[in-house]
Amino acid sequence: MSGRSKGMVVWTVLAVACGGGGSGQDQGPGDTLLGDQSGPDVPGMDAQPQAVETAKSSLERQKDPAVPPGDAEALAEGNAAFAFHLYHRLADEKGDIFIAPLSVSIALAQVSAGAKGQTAQEIANALHFTLSQDRLHPAFNALDLALESRGSEPAEEGDPFQLSIVNALWGQKGYPFESSYLDLLALNYGAGFNLVDYASDPEGARLAINDWVAGQTNDRIKDLLGPGTVDTLTRLVLTNAIYFKAGWMNKFKAELTDQQPFHRLDGSTVPVDLMHMETMTDLPHAKTDDCEAVALPYVGEKVAMVIVLPAVGKFEAVEAGLDGAGFLGILDSLAMEEGTVTLPKFGMETKASLAEALAGLGMNIPFTTDADFTGISSTGELYISDVIHQTFLAVDEEGTEAAGATAVIFEGTSFPPPEPFEMVVDRPFVFAIVDLPTRAVLFLGRMSDPSGS
Repeated sequence: MSGRSKGMVVWTVLAVACGGGGSGQDQGPGDTLLGDQSGPDVPGMDAQPQAVETAKSSLERQKDPAVPPGDAEALAEGNAAFAFHLYHRLADEKGDIFIAPLSVSIALAQVSAGAKGQTAQEIANALHFTLSQDRLHPAFNALDLALESRGSEPAEEGDPFQLSIVNALWGQKGYPFESSYLDLLALNYGAGFNLVDYASDPEGARLAINDWVAGQTNDRIKDLLGPGTVDTLTRLVLTNAIYFKAGWMNKFKAELTDQQPFHRLDGSTVPVDLMHMETMTDLPHAKTDDCEAVALPYVGEKVAMVIVLPAVGKFEAVEAGLDGAGFLGILDSLAMEEGTVTLPKFGMETKASLAEALAGLGMNIPFTTDADFTGISSTGELYISDVIHQTFLAVDEEGTEAAGATAVIFEGTSFPPPEPFEMVVDRPFVFAIVDLPTRAVLFLGRMSDPSGS
């Protein structure tokens, strides 16, 4: 029996979509959260999304984290650096790409909260996390809350601005997860913890996760986890989903859209629909001999699409030299100027495993059985099997719709059963017969000599 005293942290297990009741249990800091270990009622049926139980912390999300300006700036610089390092890794392999780097950063920041030693250091280095853990997570919380507020700000004109960032964890029922880790995520990321059963129904768990992601992204991200991405040894999947939809502050005139040639890198051209602004307008703009940049604001003017257009013949050089610091420098150089922009209508959907790219950025140990994620589970067996990232983008005359989702999949080498106990009733004892749902004591007794002599 654990000698640790119970704290005031309470985790409540809620049955969702399965009609069952929940149970509450006290967990002290450092204790583990154990869910129900029962499997599906009818094995062998066609795969359906599992019913999901939600473990809800009594700790509410911190809505006003105290984050010094220096920490916020350090986070912005680190996130930008990672964004462009990941961009270069993937662009070198795949050509045109569309990623949601903040989704990856938020997901792996949560992973880092449960990592220790060299595992934690490699994640921090690859993601450019320069803040200590006690400052990193409040900084992400403040950033997320600031972004979330964009959708609540009244717009003087145009369609309502939509921006949502949500997190969820999907853990194996009965597996020992550290409640201190889950509390940190609840406080700083608003991440709910869902209990599923990979061990007996990995396909049902996969479908349940995919349904959640689709629901959070207006059905733009479907089937994030493909068949076989989770299996009976999966212990935890951590998901982040971002959904964005906004109208241009200065809309393009649909009647002016026409087909014109787009000049590709190899010198060939292809006809595309080019959108045109009807009138001159003031826009944040900058131009050098190497490139030109403009920010096209969305309704509310706090979020914009920033376009960096290299000069003719200089795309490769400009792209190769573009990093986080350089991009932030471009943002700082923008100044209001009058002009117009012609932009192609475009969109794309991408899906990729980021495991190889992250390993290339120095995140190696987390993908091996040498990983130390004992901050997530004291079993010491967890390691990352894959990081899957999927995006959607549509840009037209009215505005932009974009979605991104990231899943970090943790595997285990085995499924350790709860530690057995041995209770020897060989001395006097008190006993009772109790109705458990109501906790009514029906009978109560004392036994000091079972022999009856």
